[in-house]
Amino acid sequence: MNLEELDKQFVLGTYARNYTNFVKGVGSTLYDDKGSDYIDFASGIGVNSVGHGNPQLTKAICEQAGKIIHISNLQVIEPQVKLAQRIVELSGYDMAIFFANSGAEANEGAIKIARKYGETKFDNKRYKVITLEHSFHGRTITTVKATGQESFHTANFSPYPDGFSYVKSIADLYGSIDDETVAVLIELVQGEGGVEPFDRDEIQRLAKYLKDNDILLIVDEVQTGVYRTGQFLASNLYDIEPDIVTLAKGLGGGLPIGAVMTSYKDIFVAGDHGSTFGGNYLSTTAGLSVLSILSEMDGSGELKERLIYFEEKLKNIADKYQNIFDREVGIGFMRGLRAKDAQTVTNILNATINHGLIVLKAGRNTVRFLPSMTITKDEIDEGFKRFEKALNSI
Repeated sequence: MNLEELDKQFVLGTYARNYTNFVKGVGSTLYDDKGSDYIDFASGIGVNSVGHGNPQLTKAICEQAGKIIHISNLQVIEPQVKLAQRIVELSGYDMAIFFANSGAEANEGAIKIARKYGETKFDNKRYKVITLEHSFHGRTITTVKATGQESFHTANFSPYPDGFSYVKSIADLYGSIDDETVAVLIELVQGEGGVEPFDRDEIQRLAKYLKDNDILLIVDEVQTGVYRTGQFLASNLYDIEPDIVTLAKGLGGGLPIGAVMTSYKDIFVAGDHGSTFGGNYLSTTAGLSVLSILSEMDGSGELKERLIYFEEKLKNIADKYQNIFDREVGIGFMRGLRAKDAQTVTNILNATINHGLIVLKAGRNTVRFLPSMTITKDEIDEGFKRFEKALNSI
């Protein structure tokens, strides 16, 4: 049997797969088993933050793998402690961190923190969490319910946990808060929901209102964090200080890792939460290497230079192909082109892979771009050249 047949026989069919078989990656270029190359504008859905085969990250992983890959969290783990310190320093927030393995797990941790806060701080229990329509917070039963897209709330997986509600806009949040509301959970740029950023002033007003009313602000930075929007956190870009922040995706450069950080450092006690694999030697060593690479790029101005270059190229496409796209959306290296309809997005994705380019789709008829932050100008140029060829072919 070939690879496609084996996959269909032995792997659960949860993904609508493309069966291009990639065997090697260098920077933001992937190579398949036939020797064809592809420019990667997706970076594993925002995961490969420093590209493929990054020498510094590879060296750090290999050296650590030769020492210790994993021990129990019942012992102290040096790179875990150092990574927590580095994240806190880069964020500028006075917080402490719990490490998990994914964004969904990080958001589960955030919801548990909020629930305990609501149980212990108030005379009447508070447990309700408000999220936004078009949001995405994970695939576990709880984070699916926290996701404000009805298409995810199918009867197949019901009943779902209660305590979650959704509003259409930030303005609608205020009227939805009651005396059982404990937290608001938002993405500052909705990734799966169409790469849609919220207005900065509107977010700042919300953050102040929640603070004044003892309601927690949880910011899901699973996709926006780790320099994806041009600063270490989108929260930094919006100049707010959340009560809880979640991270994952780009933090490990390809290794599974998630993190929930909070200013309520004493909210959890031993036994309240845990993870067998979370924050082990290998994943946190990778995280330290990723932050070293990207913080150096940020400090030198190289990151900003590449962001601007990519943005200019994308805007040129949006201006040139107004018959296909309504507008360009997003921030930093989290970008999208809003197409006229959903079928157009499907056609574009089919065409781009045939022209040696990998892009993504997102809600609200959006072609999504999440390149690595280390992508070169030559790779950007070649990628958009292929993108134009794909557009002209449909």
